[in-house]
Amino acid sequence: MAFFNFPSVQETMDKYFPPSDHPYRYYDTVVENFVNQESTILDIGCGRTAPNLKKYLGRAKRLIGIEVIPFTETIDGIELYTHDIIDMSSVESDSVDVVFCRSVMEHITDADGAYKEVLRILKPGGRFVFLTANFYDYASIIAHIIPNRFHASIVKATEGREEEDTFPTAYACNTKRKVLSLCEEHGFDVAEFKYMGQYPCYFLFNKYLFWLGTKYELFLRRFKSLHFLQGWIFSTLQKPEQQR
Repeated sequence: MAFFNFPSVQETMDKYFPPSDHPYRYYDTVVENFVNQESTILDIGCGRTAPNLKKYLGRAKRLIGIEVIPFTETIDGIELYTHDIIDMSSVESDSVDVVFCRSVMEHITDADGAYKEVLRILKPGGRFVFLTANFYDYASIIAHIIPNRFHASIVKATEGREEEDTFPTAYACNTKRKVLSLCEEHGFDVAEFKYMGQYPCYFLFNKYLFWLGTKYELFLRRFKSLHFLQGWIFSTLQKPEQQR
C-alpha cells in the first residue's frame, strides 16, 4: 500500500473493529445477564446523568448510582448519591445484587478500601463486574509517566472528550496479579477474568498512527501469550454465599 493511499480512520475501523466486538458490548451483555426484576443494582461512577442506569428503569427492582461529581439532574426511579467508592455510606450492607463500573477502577487510589466497601454492600452471592484499563497497555503506561495535570488537555486533543470529564489515574489495581491478590485478601471469588482489546482510540486524529495502532492490536490478538498487553481488563467477581 502506497504511503499516500492509506485508508481513512473510519475505513480501518470498519474493516477490523465491528461495534459488536467492542469491550463495552461484552461488559453490557454480562451485566444484563445478571439483572432481573428483583435485582438491586448499583453503578459506580455512573456519570452526571446516569445513562447506563436509565436503561434498566422498569427492568430491576432498585437502581442506585454513585458518583464523585455533582449530578446535573434527578431521575425518578434512580437513587443518586455523591460518594467515593471507599465510602458508600448511603447503601446498606448486604443489599445489592450487582455492582458494576466501567472505566473507574484505574482512578482508584485506595484499592483495599474499594474492594472492602464493594464486598460490604453486596448480598451473599452478589457480583462485582468491572471493565478497566490494563496497566500494561501502552496508553496506560504513557498516562502513568505523564503527570495527571496534563491528562485532560491531551485527552481532549486526541479523543475530543471534555476536560472536566477526565480524572486523575492511579492504576492501583489494574493488573491481573493485583486483582487476584485483592480478591484473595478480601474474600471474593473470581468468576471471570479476561483481557480485551479495541481500536486505538488515542490515534483517532491521525490515520497513519491509527493504522499502526491497529496493526499492533491485531498482532496482540494472534498470540494468547501477549494478551496481557491489550487495553482492557474485564472481571466478574462474586461474594461467596458464606463468608470465609
